Amino acid sequence: MATACDNRVFGKKASRPVLILASGDRVRHMTIRPWMVAAGATLLIILSIGYFAATAYLVMRDDLIGGSLARQSRIRQAYEERISGLRAQIDRITSRQLIDQQLVEDKVKQLVEQQNALLSQHGKLGNLLQRAQASGLTTETTVQTAQGQAQAYQPITTDEPTARNRALKAIERLIMPEITPASERDGKGAKLGFLPLRDQPLPAKTAGEKTGRALLQVTQSLRSIEHEQLARIRDLTATADETTDAMTSIMRRTGISVPPPQAAKNEDGGIGGPFIEPAAIDLFDSQLDQLDAALTRLETVRQTAVSLPYGNPAPGHDITSRFGNRIDPFLGRLALHAGIDFDAETGATVRATGAGRVTVAGDYSGYGNMVEIDHGHGITTRYGHLSRILVSEGDLVSNGDIIGRAGSTGRSTGPHVHYEVRRDGAAIDPIHFLNAGLKLTSYLK
Repeated sequence: MATACDNRVFGKKASRPVLILASGDRVRHMTIRPWMVAAGATLLIILSIGYFAATAYLVMRDDLIGGSLARQSRIRQAYEERISGLRAQIDRITSRQLIDQQLVEDKVKQLVEQQNALLSQHGKLGNLLQRAQASGLTTETTVQTAQGQAQAYQPITTDEPTARNRALKAIERLIMPEITPASERDGKGAKLGFLPLRDQPLPAKTAGEKTGRALLQVTQSLRSIEHEQLARIRDLTATADETTDAMTSIMRRTGISVPPPQAAKNEDGGIGGPFIEPAAIDLFDSQLDQLDAALTRLETVRQTAVSLPYGNPAPGHDITSRFGNRIDPFLGRLALHAGIDFDAETGATVRATGAGRVTVAGDYSGYGNMVEIDHGHGITTRYGHLSRILVSEGDLVSNGDIIGRAGSTGRSTGPHVHYEVRRDGAAIDPIHFLNAGLKLTSYLK
């Protein structure tokens, strides 16, 4: 009943779509049911959603790829800018170092020239030092080092390339920057293999400072040598003048006056000529001239002192009779004793008291065997009563040479040495020359 009612209410039964599948003689029928339609619709919706999702993903992926490429481009550009900055800094440092190197080479060249000038000055000074040493002056020279230690001055080699290379190597050791590899450092640069620009060391500045200090040390060393040379010249000049003055003063007491170097004459006649700026005066050469003049004066005084009779004719023997009036041993009345007598046994050595030429060598009146020596400056000496004469007339003798043997020839009461000093033929007291000779000994060594 229910079925019938239903059919009456709804009419005939609704037909369902059929899907016919034919393959050859075989035919198959498939009824399309509602669930199948729902499944197909669901599948279509799913495929649509997948399509739209894939499309959206691809669109979004292009944006990500573009962003990634842009980021990589920015990073590459940053690195390129960093590398360009480093290269520019390296170029600046290299250029600065080249300029510094040129300045260093120029400075080293100047220092080598200064050193060669010092060596030239040392060569000029060498002859004067030898003369000073021969005159009895001390010529040891020392140099004050930067550490305050005195050491003997040893000139550097005069080979200019060698000297320049040594100076450059020494300065290079002082100014080379110590740079630690970036890979050994901590920080941002460790991974990239280089330091950021703000962390890069500045060796040029450090090198410039060290170069300045090194060149300053070398310059100060050369100036120290130059100052030492000038100080040595001044000391030698002052010492030579003091020695000359002392010897001249001693000799003046014996009546010997050593003339000073001939001074330029001041002529009263007319003078004139075009005005020319005065020539530059070199301090070193000027002081060398002063030292040369002082040594010349000292040598003149020394030669005069050596030639004059300031020695002792009988060293180690006592004086038995002095110069002056005394009772004549033969006549028993007052008479002038023109010299001094030294107690000496027969055969004792008799020496020349100064350099000169022998003018008499033989028997001479009451002197017996006598030697007379002309010392210049109007001074002569006589050695009487000799037992033996060891020189001949015209011989040149030096101070201290043996000229004979003591004896008792001529007007003599016993063996002794009779010694006289005469100025322009007149007898003077030899004791003044003997005393002066004792004082001059220290200057004549």
